Amino acid sequence: MPAIKYSRQREAIKNFLMTRHDHPTADVVYNAVRHDFPHISLGTVYRNLTLLADLGEISRLRVGDGVDHFDADTSPHYHFVCNCCQQVSDLEMDSLPVLDALNEMDVDGKLIVGHVTYFYGTCGDCRKEEAH
Repeated sequence: MPAIKYSRQREAIKNFLMTRHDHPTADVVYNAVRHDFPHISLGTVYRNLTLLADLGEISRLRVGDGVDHFDADTSPHYHFVCNCCQQVSDLEMDSLPVLDALNEMDVDGKLIVGHVTYFYGTCGDCRKEEAH
């Protein structure tokens, strides 16, 4: 891929994502970056998020809620999606050897080279709300 021209807006988007651990949507990123770039459009934010994801500088998460979420942490890790509030967060746990063992495995003629795993359930805040 050819070198990409530096963009202050793209840098601001990436820096914002690096401060977050809740895996925001493009709308959340847009509303945050607009404070420094009042004339930026949602389309520009989404195009830059897509470019950063395509370059491997951030991760795009598709967790089944119909919108993309973005994560500045590109290291292998698992995510938790709350079925109640729809928040997406990192799941602090060791990798699962059974899943890691699938890498480089030939299954039914298909070579596995990686995986993305989402865990679904109820977050601690929603569990507290349910208890009341």
